[in-house]
Amino acid sequence: MTNPDRLLPPAAALTLAATLLEAQGFTIVARNERGDSLYLARPDQDATLRLSNHARRPRQRRNHPEVVTSLVVATPKRPSQLRVMITAALRDFAACTYKAAARKLPAQK
Repeated sequence: MTNPDRLLPPAAALTLAATLLEAQGFTIVARNERGDSLYLARPDQDATLRLSNHARRPRQRRNHPEVVTSLVVATPKRPSQLRVMITAALRDFAACTYKAAARKLPAQK
């Protein structure tokens, strides 16, 4: 018998996180050369969510402003922990894309 909330190694946790994000309407739009970072977006949005096993460096933040939030899975995680992390990342993504859209609206008189 297997435990559905067993501890997953980082690579398996990243795969599960990508699957869960795709279920939320995201698609993989890019991946880095090493394959340890995925960039996901929703249709018709320029903003991306980064899924990786490491944090971004300042240069990466500067060169890729389209990444509005990151989900970093660097240590083993349980599926229940991933769901909590994904909920937080989706909240952050929604807040960032809402703020960006609000800045583009014409000023009301």
